[in-house]
Amino acid sequence: MSLRDWLAYHQAQIVFDQSTWMGVPMLKNPLDSWIYQEILYAVQPEVLVEIGSHSGGSTLFFAQLMDLIGVGQVISLDIDRSRYRVSHPRIVELTGDCSAPEIVGKVAALCQGRRTLVIHDGDHRREAVLRDLELYAPLVSPGSYLIVEDGILDLFPPSDAFGWLVEGPLPATEDFLARHPEFEVDASRERYLMTYNPRGFLRRLPDAPSEATADASPSAAGHADRLEPS
Repeated sequence: MSLRDWLAYHQAQIVFDQSTWMGVPMLKNPLDSWIYQEILYAVQPEVLVEIGSHSGGSTLFFAQLMDLIGVGQVISLDIDRSRYRVSHPRIVELTGDCSAPEIVGKVAALCQGRRTLVIHDGDHRREAVLRDLELYAPLVSPGSYLIVEDGILDLFPPSDAFGWLVEGPLPATEDFLARHPEFEVDASRERYLMTYNPRGFLRRLPDAPSEATADASPSAAGHADRLEPS
């Protein structure tokens, strides 16, 4: 079985029906999940913004990794909670359009002065991905990551398991990188080859300031009371 065949097999037969975390559907490539735990341990974000949570399997995965690390909160953004079924003290749920000014404002307030990482797994259309990256990239802390999921969609023809008829995350990522030299592709995060996120692990350069860290406080503990669901 070729690399392409394995990815198509996983997408068509595994990820939607047989991929779970603690019994909750988690629509991730397991090798990418391993990379996520490496990134979370290396960065130790105080806030992880997850744009698109589906059933909440990955949301719970991130929260429980943070339990092990000992720091962090997950802000789960989704426009539809009908499939979502997780709860954890580290998770804050915001329901609505992630591009709506009120949602962006709430997230920015929760991230201010805190080490922040952002994962985009929302609307996969090129224009929507680019819009969201522009809105949330300023929150990413120096040395942390802006991760764009599912660029693999653009590498398969429409007849394959991944293929679809519109441009998606990968060209949006290239558009974003052309405008933002403060981010670079961390190719080391693709070293297992079978990733769903080609050129999607974007690291903010250490000397590039962000909005989230502009008014950094001396202690994350002082912000814990701000992370309340609304």
